[in-house]
Formats: sequence, C-alpha cells, structure tokens
Amino acid sequence: MKKIVKISLIVLTTVLLANCNRAKSGKSRLTGLSFNDPKNGGYIRNSSFEGQEPPLGMVAIEGGSFTMGQVQDDVMFDWNTTPKKIHVRSFFMDEAEVTNSEYFLYVQYIKDVFPPSEEQYKHIYNGVLPDTLVWRKSLGNTDILTENYFRHPAYADYPVVGVTWLQANEYCKWRTNAVNLKKLIDKGHIKNIFEMDSIRNHFDTDVFLADDSNLFEGDTTIYQRGVKSRMSSRKKGSGSFQGRKITQADGILQQRFRLPTEAEWEFAAKAILENREYNNIRGRKKYAWDGKYTRATSKGSRGDQLANFKQGRGQYSGLPGWSSDGADIPNIIKSYPPNAFGLYDMSGNVSEWVADIYRPIIDDKANDFNYFRGNLFTKKMINQEGKVVIVGKGAQVEYDTLPNGSVIPKQLPGAIKYIPITKSDAAFRTNFSKAENGNIGDGDLNSTRFYQDDADRFASRPNMYNAPKKPKFKGDSLEIDAKKRRTLISDETRVYKGGSWADREFWLDPAQRRYLPEYMATNFIGFRCVTDKLGPMTNNKRTARHTIR
Repeated sequence: MKKIVKISLIVLTTVLLANCNRAKSGKSRLTGLSFNDPKNGGYIRNSSFEGQEPPLGMVAIEGGSFTMGQVQDDVMFDWNTTPKKIHVRSFFMDEAEVTNSEYFLYVQYIKDVFPPSEEQYKHIYNGVLPDTLVWRKSLGNTDILTENYFRHPAYADYPVVGVTWLQANEYCKWRTNAVNLKKLIDKGHIKNIFEMDSIRNHFDTDVFLADDSNLFEGDTTIYQRGVKSRMSSRKKGSGSFQGRKITQADGILQQRFRLPTEAEWEFAAKAILENREYNNIRGRKKYAWDGKYTRATSKGSRGDQLANFKQGRGQYSGLPGWSSDGADIPNIIKSYPPNAFGLYDMSGNVSEWVADIYRPIIDDKANDFNYFRGNLFTKKMINQEGKVVIVGKGAQVEYDTLPNGSVIPKQLPGAIKYIPITKSDAAFRTNFSKAENGNIGDGDLNSTRFYQDDADRFASRPNMYNAPKKPKFKGDSLEIDAKKRRTLISDETRVYKGGSWADREFWLDPAQRRYLPEYMATNFIGFRCVTDKLGPMTNNKRTARHTIR
C-alpha cells in the first residue's frame, strides 16, 4: 500500500511540473497560441531563465525603505543631509572597489582595440589613463607613489584612484561589453576573437543587438550560432547562420554596469538589515558596521580599527610596531571586515564616486522611489535607411577637451550614436518632459522666480548655481573664469560618498555628502560598479530578525 501511495505521489508531482512548465513556456495563457512554434507564428517566449546570479565580484543587495541623510553629526553645518524616507530597488554591487589591476586590464584592452599609434585613435588611450600626478605634494616626498601606485604589482589589489567621474562611467560601459563578449564566447555563440589576429577585440552590446553586421569588421563567420528554435530546426548548409539571432528577450546578456546612485550607495553602506526586528529598525547606524565606535569589540580583534582613515593631525596609521589601521595610504581591498550586506570598505579606505549630480536638497516630494538626480534621456540616432548610426562610420567621433588638457571622446568609435530626445518625444508625457533633468526643480527655469521667461531671456538672468565656468584651452594658454561666483555647484558637479584614508572619522558616516566637478580626480576617490536586479526583489524567506543578530 505504501509503495502505491509513493508511486502515485511521484506521478502526480511529475504531471504537475509538466503542466507548470507547459503553462510557463508552451502556450499563451490568454490566447492558446503556442510560443516558439512555427505553426503559430514562431512568437518568442524564453522559458530557460532561472533567475539572476550575482555577477562576478558582486553581492546581492535586497532593496527596501530607509531614511536617507540621517547623520549623527553635522559639524560642517552644510544642512545637506536632511533625513528623507526613500525606497531603493534591489540591485547587485561590487563587494569592493575597482582595483588597480582591474582598471589596468581596461587600459590594456583599450590600447589593444584603439592603438594610440593610429591617428584616428590617438586621444582615446590617454583619455582612460588615471591621473598619477594626484599623488604629488608641493611640500611632500611622494613621487614614489606617482611613479608606482597604479602600475607596480605591489599595489595591484589596491583601489584605483586618480580617476574622474567621467572615466569611472566609461569603465562601467566597457565592463558591460567585456562581460557580454566573454559570455557569448563561453556559450559558443561567437568565435573567440582573442585568438584571431585579423579581428580587433572591439565589442559593443548595443550594436550586437541592433545590427551585428557592424561588429567584427564585417566578418559574418564570427557570429554564426544563435538561439535554437523550432523555426530554425531545419538543416542548413555549412557556413550559414544556425538558429535565431539573440535578442534582449532571451535573457542571455548581462544587464549594464553603472555607477551606483547616491541613494543606492548609502542604502548599501548602512546595511540597516542588521538593525531590523520584524518591520522596524532599532536605533540608527553611524558607520557601515553596527556600533558607535571605530574599533572592534570582539575578543579576537578587540581594539583593531574597523576602517582605514586619518585619526588625527599626522596620524595616518599609528605608532611603529603597532599600526592602528594598517595603512598610511589606501589599503588592499578587503583588509577590514565587511558590513551586513557583505560589502567591504564602505567606510574608509577611499571615497567613491556615485552617479548623481549634486544639489543640497534631496527632493523626496518629487520622487521617493529609487531617487536619482542626473537623468539624460536619449535615443538611438537613425539614418535615412532606418538603421542605427555608428560612431566613426555614419557619425564623426566627437571629442571634449577637459580643463587639465586631456582630450576624451564623447562616445567611442564603433558604438551606437545616441542623441537627446526632443520635445516631440516627450509630448503628452506625464512622467517626464525633457531630455536633461539634472537641474529639474532645483536650478531650472520653473524653479526660479523667472519662471515666465522664455529660454533665451532666462539664460541671461543671474543663476542660483553660478559656479565658475569650466576652464578652456586657447592655444597653449588656459582661460580661467575670473568672474565673481557664489557657489561651486553646477550641473557638472557630482557627488562622492564615504570617508577615505585622508579623512577624519566624521566622514565615515555613509550619510555624509561631498561633491567635485566630474572632470577632476584626487588621490582619495575611487569607485565601484552596480547592476540592476531583474524580477522579484528577493527569493529569500522573511524572517523576524536578520541572521547576524
């Protein structure tokens, strides 16, 4: 009897699973049409997606609500950390900062794809190099760091510094393309172009999805195997494309990497889940770890500093023979305990760029869901033939000269040309009205008393954020804005978060905010990447308390 019951349960379970799979991928639940069936039009539905795994080097951050800007101290009296209740969506974040070795890989890759010896690419390689001169001091003996910090293997696992916000942003784009290229090679969709001397290693995810004929220098033998489908099950001759071209709907490609928003970074750094009890937060956190002090209290490491920071005038590491934090400059990543999310160095070591344009006030009344200031809505540029325009082919490569003299491309050759959306694209929209939104509600026309002006007249009015104009080169001389200004804030000013090896303890609070022009670099600002989580916020079961407690 027991055997009969067991067999019945197994059969019933098998039938239920088969029905579930059939409902999920076989037929449309609402029309009865079969998916992926040439007899029913061959309409696509991917049934193999089993959820996202954290990308290499990243950890999952479950989203939720938190109080952004809640600080213990405001000794600077900037009044830019007013508490705001914000909701953040789930995402993946690098467990540590991008290191010198990882960024050096990027530098070598760019040099390989865009050789500086070729006239058309001469500015691209220099545009991605970190500024190693950030280590120089007028009254300091620090040239050894200028010469060695970025390239010497002794500092391979130290966080990269001397990188501008613009450079960090470009690294994120490259990482997206590099990861997707590796995925497609590993899955056998394209040949290993690293082994082919005749093909440059250039790859662009957007171009691959929009028009792959613009990749691999027109060699159609590189990408010859797509996704299997019933419509492509008939045998084809050798050399012909096998299967169906890969699309975004297949879930194969990695979502784009980017810099974290300020809200995401602060949420991840605070890791309030270790202070949670049911649906309440007990107390507030001053640092990325739980506790009121910067020293460890556990028996095995009692007295050790939990972060790398400057403890006083001339106190960068402590006394000889007994180092307080183990470093007098940035330290090797993961040298200190992680926070409750598994993230390292969210307080101390190096500060980090985030995506947002700086404004003193977080406008939670305008948006309290996944807040971000700095949106620039764009669209693909389409030519008269209805095809996407490729930079360097259908459109010239545009360059920008930075105040330090560095010449950088606005978009890399081989990428799709993107242009801002127009007024007609935003017509009758209730959720956005223009392309550039960095100053919306705080510095734009409608946020001033001149809201009735037209655009030309408003441009001649005094600006509430009249930061110095970006210096420009004229020949060999640098023209600097000499007008009297009231602020350093502009639409090119970006936020950076977290304390660094050169900062006092006050800045270790994740809620503290500072800003710098996006084209400037320092020896204490690095960065890490994030990518979005798709589907449900989490697959974990709810618990009364976080497991650490």
